[in-house]
Formats: sequence, C-alpha cells, structure tokens
Amino acid sequence: MEIFRPYGFDKTLFGTTLALIAVGLIMVFSTSAILSIDKYRHPFHFFFPQLIGAAAGLILILLMLPIRKPFYKNPTFIYGLLFLTFLLLLLCFFMPAFNKTNRWIALMNMRFQPSELAKISLILFFASFIDRKKDTLHEIKSLFLPLAVLVLFILLIIKQPDYGTAILVFLICSIMLFIGGVKLLHFIVLGIPFAALFIFFLFQKSYVFDRILAFIAPTRDPLGDGFQIIQSKMAVGSGGLFGASFGAGTQKLFFLPCAHTDYIYAIVGEELGLVGAASVLLLFFIFLWRGLLISWKAPDLFSQLAAAGITLAIFSQALMNISIVLGLGPPTGLPLPLLSFGRSSLISSLFSIGILLHISQRKSSARQKK
Repeated sequence: MEIFRPYGFDKTLFGTTLALIAVGLIMVFSTSAILSIDKYRHPFHFFFPQLIGAAAGLILILLMLPIRKPFYKNPTFIYGLLFLTFLLLLLCFFMPAFNKTNRWIALMNMRFQPSELAKISLILFFASFIDRKKDTLHEIKSLFLPLAVLVLFILLIIKQPDYGTAILVFLICSIMLFIGGVKLLHFIVLGIPFAALFIFFLFQKSYVFDRILAFIAPTRDPLGDGFQIIQSKMAVGSGGLFGASFGAGTQKLFFLPCAHTDYIYAIVGEELGLVGAASVLLLFFIFLWRGLLISWKAPDLFSQLAAAGITLAIFSQALMNISIVLGLGPPTGLPLPLLSFGRSSLISSLFSIGILLHISQRKSSARQKK
C-alpha cells in the first residue's frame, strides 16, 4: 500500500534543479552571445531556445506532479517509450548528417537527439524488468532479454557515433542490475563480450584514438587534437578564486570550441572562479544526496531502481563532463546536464527529474506508520 502526498515532493531537489537551470541559462547567454552576433546578427540565438526548453521542461514537471497514478510504471508506457526511442534512433540514420554524425532528427529547423531519450527509456525498462524478475535474476538465462535490448540500443548509439552516451547507458544499466541482485560472476562472464564489442567499434574511428592520445599528452599536438583540452584548462586556471566576473571571460571568444555546450563548465570556472565552479559541483552532489534519499524511501523496488537510475545518470554525466573539462578524461561529447546548451538534453533531463519528484511524493504506508 502507498500513500500519495500531492505536491509533497522533495523541495530541496526541486530547488537544486532550479538553481542549476538558472546558472545554465546565465552561462549559455554569456558563452554564446558573441558567437550569436557573429553568425546570426543578434545575441539571443542560443539563449531563447534554451529558455524555451527550460520553460517546457518545468511545465512538464508541474503537469506530472499532481497525477495520482504512477504512469511511469505502466507497461504500456514503458514499452511504448522504449519502442518509440528505438524508432527515433533508427530514423537518425535517414536524416542529413550534422558535423559528420547522425545523432539528430531535424524537423522544421528544430533538432532532437533521441539518445537523450534512450537514457530514461532504458532506466524505466530495466527497473520494470528487475522488479518483475527479481526472484530469478540469479539465473544467467533471465538476463538475455534486457542485455539484448541494451546491446541493440548501444550499437545504434555507437553507430551515430556517440561513445560517451553509450558508455553512460552501459554503466547505469549495469549498476541497476547489480543493485537488483545480479551476481558479480554474471557481470564478469557477460562483461567480457561487451568490452570486446565496445573496443572493436571504438577503434573503427581514428579520431577516437587521437582523442585518447590528446588526453594523455595534449602538448604533443597543441594546435590540433590537444588544443581544446589546453584551452579548457587555461579557462579554468585563469579564473582564480572569484573569476573574471560574468561576461568577462576571454576563452569563449573563439578560443575554446564548444564553449556553450560541452565545455560550459570551463567558462564557469573562468568567469565565476573556484567559488562558482565549486558551487556548481556542490549542487550536483546535493542532487545526488536527495535523489538517493528518494530512492531509499521509495515504496517499492521499481520506484527505488528508477529513482536510483535517474539520479546516477544525471550525476554521473555531470561528473564525466566536469572531469573532461578539467583534463581528467578524454573528450566524449557529453553535455553538462541542466547547464549546457541543448534542448534535447535539457527537456529529457527535466522529464526524468519530474519522475524522480513524483516518486518522492509516494510513501509506503507501512513505513509511514513507523
């Protein structure tokens, strides 16, 4: 039995989300205004779509919160979303390539990245499967279906190519299986073919190997593959304790590529300094704390797994992005959740956060009595 508390959602998590969105909007404008003027003759070309995406995502959350039934647990919704995501991932390969990749679906001057939706659809699918098969997860044959689905999605994402999202999806689904009770031996047995498959596709693209070399020794090619890493470190290092002040950064002036997307955290460090960069990181740790607390208090196994998966997906992506910006990992193309420019990422993240907040409104009646 569950007790549903309308609008009794986790206010700290919601406030943290709003704070990250606010910082994101400010920094998207700061990092993209000059680029917008240069290319499109006005400073708001990137800011307005991001603002619309934030508003749409927040409205979606507000519409989800009062729904009494946990719609995200409905098999029709879960498998429908999974099938829709699969079709959209396939459709990407019939769209015109953008920057030599097939990651987007373009309609009426708008682009959507289905791999962002793949994260939440796979999290809900794995939560549902583990909940239904919790008594047989110790049998390796029971893992064939979810792993087949995971392999299919990862192959489609790798072929786009989007190795960062593929790694993230694999890690999150693996953690969910481990939390659900899958034996460590099964991970070893099944993990070897996964690793071999990933390495095979990884080195099909020469630029991936170049990125790894650039990460290990960026000064080896400072004007080529190592340029972005060097410029990112320069941006963060030049910020000092309090930064150059909002809008006063120089690396965004066509020195640091992708300053408003993958490397927005570098400009946070340059303009807001160590204090601002540490504050953003602290907000993500608060998000992790509240999300895992929601998972622990959730009334059933499905909700616990879904809440943990959503929380870890957003936090892990943030940690991966920040590590790359600081030169602690090779570039993967993953945006910083809720901050980087990108409506697909922003709306998908807010949709998953809406589910997380909805779970926080549901309590077990037995636990409530205690």
